[in-house]
Amino acid sequence: MASNTVRRLAGPVALANGTYLTNIYNPPAASGGVGNVAVPYAIIRQIRVTNTSAGALTFRLQVGATGAAAAGTRIAFDQSVGIGASVDIFLGLRMDAADFLVGGASGAGLEATVMGEVGA
Repeated sequence: MASNTVRRLAGPVALANGTYLTNIYNPPAASGGVGNVAVPYAIIRQIRVTNTSAGALTFRLQVGATGAAAAGTRIAFDQSVGIGASVDIFLGLRMDAADFLVGGASGAGLEATVMGEVGA
């Protein structure tokens, strides 16, 4: 049995200013094949949000549908990032092909990088 591949899954991705609907990451869907095809998934291990602006900013992250921010789907809510600083979120969040990691910022200057594993 093959093991998962550790890799950068997305980013850096600029988080949109004033909206919380930026699509940051979506795992690939299986394509083609005949018979019993394993559907790929991802396990997010770390999300780093870096502030490149001249002021402190906040961000939100949700897991759900594309471009959606529904209550009960948040994994980070109004998390503050200081000037020139980074915030790391460590987790073991499995995402399937229908899942989207979405988010946004209180102003321009935040970038998200997602690291984890891809498996099938």
